[in-house]
Amino acid sequence: MVDPTEPVVQADPAVIAGLDYWRELPIKQQPEWSDPEAVAAASAEIAGLPPLVFAGEIDILRDRLARAARGESFLLQGGDCAETFAGATAEQIRNRVKTILQMAVVLTYGASMPIVKMGRMAGQFAKPRSSDFETRGDVTLPAYRGDIVNGYDFTPESRQADPKRLVQGYHTAASTLNLIRAFTQGGFADLRQVHSWNKGFAQNPANQRYEGLAKEIDRAVRFMEAAGADFDELKRVEFYTSHEGLLMDYERPMTRIDSRNGTPVNTSAHFLWVGERTRDLDGAHIDYFSRIRNPIGIKLGPTTDVATMERLIDKLDPEREPGRLTFITRMGAGRIRDALPPLLEAIRKMEATPLWVTDPMHGNGITTPTGYKTRRFDDVVDEVRGFFEAHRAAGTHPGGIHVELTGDDVTECLGGSEMIDEATLATKYESLCDPRLNHMQSLELAFLVAEELSAR
Repeated sequence: MVDPTEPVVQADPAVIAGLDYWRELPIKQQPEWSDPEAVAAASAEIAGLPPLVFAGEIDILRDRLARAARGESFLLQGGDCAETFAGATAEQIRNRVKTILQMAVVLTYGASMPIVKMGRMAGQFAKPRSSDFETRGDVTLPAYRGDIVNGYDFTPESRQADPKRLVQGYHTAASTLNLIRAFTQGGFADLRQVHSWNKGFAQNPANQRYEGLAKEIDRAVRFMEAAGADFDELKRVEFYTSHEGLLMDYERPMTRIDSRNGTPVNTSAHFLWVGERTRDLDGAHIDYFSRIRNPIGIKLGPTTDVATMERLIDKLDPEREPGRLTFITRMGAGRIRDALPPLLEAIRKMEATPLWVTDPMHGNGITTPTGYKTRRFDDVVDEVRGFFEAHRAAGTHPGGIHVELTGDDVTECLGGSEMIDEATLATKYESLCDPRLNHMQSLELAFLVAEELSAR
């Protein structure tokens, strides 16, 4: 995976056998494939395709996350709720990257600390569902599980799980990642281009505030250039990809053996997380993820107890390696101040240093009388504040934020300075699953987080 001319370390047969032990365990949230042979063929094809990310990049990310766990940096993780094949256009990918870069600049400048930039991109195609089926009127069909499984259109043909979509998911992820690498390594992400990242976005209070900050950065850069500073490092940024490791017919064939040391690495993304629906301690997902070297995230809801948290650490991070394990809390604005402190107090007594990240989106979902799934921006903000308050009280490090966002001016979350109300939701509601923060709301949230970080 690093250099094809290097001697390849022979994979330990026991390691390979262990990678497939998950097949013997209970598993949740997998589609009902009608043709097992076609699924096996699709997985075999994926297994023969090149890796999307490399072991060396994953090792660097583990180091970056270890620093965040120590309070020396901060993780910004954002992107689509569920990527679609049709949405993998140059414009939409660019706008998401631009939004994350803008948020990172706000955080870096406002908090005076390095920001680890990570997208829910190039693989976030599969979604867990609360029900296997969806009913509309008198018709019941399989639930939409993401473009990598089936289609969103409510027809029997569309909702049929199609193994060909597994391979299409790989190729869509590859093209997305190719464009991300071009943007972040080819000069587009140069810190001296902070003004250009605002082009194409509607002018609003958040963008005006960002422009003011960009002018301050310009002055600082010009001063340092005049003083003889070398800004070659500003021309590119590290940008990592992540998604929920849900669909095992995709994740397992993307698992390769590192030629340097014989350890398994999932090459579909730098970072993968396990959701609350699939993090059973004795289930297939946790067993599989315990065996790969990638940094792993685990979603923790408001009912998580200390014993469960400790067992997750023992299973996924037995060596207590900084940067290996991230806890992503998604507790809801009304519960985080009660549910998070006991976990933080307990972690101080354990020999573990997980990275703590807040997901202020998933615990704050509501449905309007007109049937729109949405979130109140004020609830998102309140959960972020509760996250920082709990860490300040416990003396632990608030290490990151995980948000569903888009670079487009959608109307999916209520509130914000645009004052999106229930009537406005219908004007530009585009998500196929959960509501996302739009570009302006994302920037507003970044300024809030920067203030919280600077107050630590």
